[in-house]
Amino acid sequence: MNLKFRSVGPVVLLLLLAGALFSFAMPDNNTPPATTDVNVNECASACGLPSHVDLTSGEYPVQRTEAEWKERLTDLQYHVAREQGTERPFQNPYNSNKQTGLYRCIGCDTPLFSSTDKFDSGTGWPSFVRPIDERTLGETRDVSYGMVRVEVHCNVCGSHQGHVFPDGPKPTGLRYCINSASLSFEVAESPEAVKALVEAWYHE
Repeated sequence: MNLKFRSVGPVVLLLLLAGALFSFAMPDNNTPPATTDVNVNECASACGLPSHVDLTSGEYPVQRTEAEWKERLTDLQYHVAREQGTERPFQNPYNSNKQTGLYRCIGCDTPLFSSTDKFDSGTGWPSFVRPIDERTLGETRDVSYGMVRVEVHCNVCGSHQGHVFPDGPKPTGLRYCINSASLSFEVAESPEAVKALVEAWYHE
């Protein structure tokens, strides 16, 4: 038995070493967001919506004609935001974006997500554990492509953002899988600066 062990030992060790190196090189899926003492969502939970954002009428506060949408958006942005399309995974600008800043709706500039809530899901799309304000992000049941999913869209202009899944990291356990084409990104110097941008929108 000892002789047999010695004869296969180097092979086993080589395989174990290769496996360890492979695991080290693999991306860490569902990596939680970096912790910060700044609560970017604080104003959203404490403040009323801006005067131009009335969500009680049953219609989106921001309305545009198809011609106006096409003038505002690129072809890809229009396809994703207005036709509920999906961009390619890993081939979009915000999937690997690690800068601090604010993610706004491409259709109306409403602040929807913060970099403080962004995490690496390994899916190829920007992922967040929560929106800045649940009031500004609507949900609908999506049964396209033979699947049952929860679609999310901007409640201010109706632009499609992506989907939300119950497989995210703490603290919410949710994964908002969002298209880069549905977002614009505003760089900020710090989480405090992101919070200031959010507060400025709520005080418009």
